[in-house]
Amino acid sequence: MLFARTATTLEEAKSLPRWRRPEALLYLMAAAQPISFATWSALINNFVIERAAFTGREIGWLQSVREVPGFLAIGVIVVLWLMREQVLALSALVLLGVATALTAAFPSFAGLLTLTLLSSIGFHYFETVNQSLQLQWTTKAEAPRRLGRIVAVSSGASLLAYGLLVLTWHRFNLSYELVFGIAGGSTALMAVFAALAFPRFEAPNPQIKRLLLRRRYWLYYALQFMAGARRQIFVVFAAFMMVERFGFDVQALTSLFLINYAANIVVAPLLGRLVAHFGEKRALMIEYTGLAAVFLGYGALYQFDLGPLFAAGLYVADHLFFAMAFALKTYFQKIADPADIAPTAAVAFTINHIAAVALPAALGYLWVTDPSAVFLLAAGMAGVSLSLALMIPRHPEKGNETVFSARL
Repeated sequence: MLFARTATTLEEAKSLPRWRRPEALLYLMAAAQPISFATWSALINNFVIERAAFTGREIGWLQSVREVPGFLAIGVIVVLWLMREQVLALSALVLLGVATALTAAFPSFAGLLTLTLLSSIGFHYFETVNQSLQLQWTTKAEAPRRLGRIVAVSSGASLLAYGLLVLTWHRFNLSYELVFGIAGGSTALMAVFAALAFPRFEAPNPQIKRLLLRRRYWLYYALQFMAGARRQIFVVFAAFMMVERFGFDVQALTSLFLINYAANIVVAPLLGRLVAHFGEKRALMIEYTGLAAVFLGYGALYQFDLGPLFAAGLYVADHLFFAMAFALKTYFQKIADPADIAPTAAVAFTINHIAAVALPAALGYLWVTDPSAVFLLAAGMAGVSLSLALMIPRHPEKGNETVFSARL
């Protein structure tokens, strides 16, 4: 049992049935989280416009509040003094599920901010320790391929959630209350099952449980900062644009998400092989170049009459490029001390969310006057990320963290 006093080492876990091994738990957790988050993402824009009369200002504030727990992810280090990472990951999933299930019960600005904050604590604390567990439970050689498969599993769960929405939303005249409730409840129940079905796994390297900042990780920190700033523009405003400018309803927006994740199921494992073969530097350069082009395309939508199909194509391409982001995880795994993974994951998540807390609310006001300027800013951020990616060496490792390391 998860709370047993004795732990199962990764070597001992190899003798367990496949469905009870560490990788199986990673896959299960990768499936549980998106059921809630994907449903929330698919419904929230229509829900806040229909039930709470949100404009760009309110959605900006909602998304800023959603990112506060990410900014405070460094608090995971304190929580890890009280519980192990595996326990924290599953507890956070339960919180995410319960808060998601209750979202539609409070269709007011204050109510949505409160439920969003609670679900976000679950989401961000889970993501922080989940990333740490992925790197601790996976060897460097197999990490790109396994992380690619984890992305594919996560995409499959999202695909299931979106597919069910597309097939049933209009046909059965579903309510927001019912769908949020089923999605959140499913996540919580899967977390409880995982707590009961899997042993407590013990990684070979005990993790440091204090605030940790190392100078030699500076490039990783910088890339995380830019990723957080850039991604918020996509998460907050790309889908909102589909609803506000092109009038996408729940079924149309969910169908678009469905295409995204169906593509990811096929592409993500291939991307894992690409990263393993060509290295993190080239993979991230491709990602950031593609994202810059996509954001410029978003900006052009407000200058030219390009239509919803062009916008939908950009959205799918956007999502595929973001799927390559796990190359940043494997870059860190290669340069890190094994004991640094958990505390650095918490610090990196906080760094990732520094800009994310302020940007959505601030850009919500810019959005009201000039939406294209928001996307042009994101294109510039992708360009900065590309310049940083050029500093990654072909074969990163401890002592060779950047192209400048050999000169120091």
